[in-house]
Amino acid sequence: MELSNEDNLRLNVLLAQDLKAIRINEGTMTVHALTSQGEAKIALNPTTRDDQYLKIVKELFSLKITGSPGGYPIFLKRWTRMGHADNTLEHMLLLGEPEAVVAVVHAPTISHDIGVRAWWALPTTEVAIRLMEYPEIANGELGKELATYLMEFLPFEEKQVSTVNMVRLCLQGDLITLADREKLWARAKRKNPFYVGFLHAEPKQIPLDKSCCAKHAEVSRKLASLIKADNIYAKTLCALLDVNGQRWLETIKLSLKKPVDQDVVISLFIAIGKYFDLPIHTLRLDKRGTRSIEIAIQHSLEICANPDNDELKTLLKSLDKVDHPFVEAMLVLAQMGEHTLIPIFSGNDSVGTVMRKRLLPLTTPLLEKVDILMR
Repeated sequence: MELSNEDNLRLNVLLAQDLKAIRINEGTMTVHALTSQGEAKIALNPTTRDDQYLKIVKELFSLKITGSPGGYPIFLKRWTRMGHADNTLEHMLLLGEPEAVVAVVHAPTISHDIGVRAWWALPTTEVAIRLMEYPEIANGELGKELATYLMEFLPFEEKQVSTVNMVRLCLQGDLITLADREKLWARAKRKNPFYVGFLHAEPKQIPLDKSCCAKHAEVSRKLASLIKADNIYAKTLCALLDVNGQRWLETIKLSLKKPVDQDVVISLFIAIGKYFDLPIHTLRLDKRGTRSIEIAIQHSLEICANPDNDELKTLLKSLDKVDHPFVEAMLVLAQMGEHTLIPIFSGNDSVGTVMRKRLLPLTTPLLEKVDILMR
């Protein structure tokens, strides 16, 4: 089986140009190309079944681009998603193969330009989410277009943890307007994963009407010199007691009111752990979270009673004893992470009400620590 003479000529002429990306509309049997002069398209004239003809077309692309008619999927499909094809990303976008585009967007060294080409070649939710993970792309011209796409698609997303990720990605920088952030927040009242998405974002992105903790001014005054000296514990504590920190803490409470499934809860605890940039070797038994809230609480009390870190020791000396519970609560939260959930989720796949009941021994004392930081 061969290409029709007309298609063979037109495709070879196309491949001789400066191509940026190729996509194939299998429904209309049309080849679309992104070139340095703009977009071009070729309507195919099959001489056999459509699927067989498309295979011949892709073999031509592969032969011209990689030197082998079976360059993808015989070889590339085995390893491109592992991120080892960064030297051939441009070539992979010329194969007319969706799987190759997905492989490109998983490459660790993808640039904004390659991201633009990949988005043109395969404008899907999976590709948009992956591209938004790269700061260079999210902060570039493509970022706002991808955020707009995800915002429009959000109401139709069925996977709860995907909703978390989409909200998180849309809340990067100034990709969306304040009005759009408020719309996302309003949806959270009906769909809990939206709250978790906000937890992953910068606290200033949370459109909650909150004020500083009652003791924020007093604690900040006591720790002013430490903050000036860049004491990480002092800076973190004051940030929690400030208005943005109070918004973030309130969002934890809202997120824990009615979590829907285990993946969302895991993401929630990852978000809590990521907030804190405190020395892991001082605070955690495991860098991905202490495996028991009881151990975390005990560990926090021991650290405050016998601090082995100069910055933490200085912080505690600068505060009155009555303020030490703030530090203890902060240290408990800093020890949270996905591993904290292992004793609860291990060996079961509970969701909804059953899952929330199983979580109570963890969430009840955790929320008590949150309340201490908000009193």
